[in-house]
Amino acid sequence: MSENVLKVSGLKVAYGGIKAVKGIDLEVNKGELVTLIGANGAGKTTTLKAITGTLPSCKVEGTVSYLGKSLKGSQSFHLVEQKLAMVPEGRGVFTRMTIVENLMMGAYTRDDKAGIDADIAKWFDVFPRLKERAGQLAGTLSGGEQQMLAMARALMCHPTLLLLDEPSMGLSPIMVDKIFEVIRNVSKEGITILLVEQNAKLALQAAHRGYVMESGLVTMTGNAKDMLDDPRVKAAYLGE
Repeated sequence: MSENVLKVSGLKVAYGGIKAVKGIDLEVNKGELVTLIGANGAGKTTTLKAITGTLPSCKVEGTVSYLGKSLKGSQSFHLVEQKLAMVPEGRGVFTRMTIVENLMMGAYTRDDKAGIDADIAKWFDVFPRLKERAGQLAGTLSGGEQQMLAMARALMCHPTLLLLDEPSMGLSPIMVDKIFEVIRNVSKEGITILLVEQNAKLALQAAHRGYVMESGLVTMTGNAKDMLDDPRVKAAYLGE
């Protein structure tokens, strides 16, 4: 697994005088599920937004490369055309569109109608609750249902790289289990994933490798299974 899909080097992000990210390096190789864990406010979401160019006005330094090419200056809406998709924190569904319309928006770069229809059917099989509510406005769904929809919508573009920002946040335990089951299955299909997650135990159990972020810096990285057994990780993030 040596082929870089994503490579971040020397990334710094500052909002005015506040340094949110202080010069981090990370990489995600083809077929990997890599997780970035850390406490609230560590800079994880800011890192994802810097990768996708969706930060508000702030100073960004360093390089971000996707499939060997710099993303500097890329408009975020062009990333989907390059098969880079993100499920943002807070879901970001189109609330006044139906479930089917949301899924169609995820496939807006495609023109293979039969394939799109087949993918909608596939995700309806994975998430039967969405199928039951296919014509319902997304804004009327529960948080867990919106998370299902946001994930399915992102996967409609057949991404090479999927970025997930706090997919378990605010969900019931049974819904969290379902979301992580889907994340593991998507990874098994060969889709490369960078997962930002506060639930360190679930994230490390699912991932191949992990990074720990604290106060804008990467303080630890390694094999995810080894990190589960690391006393520092256990003390700080696993409550052990």
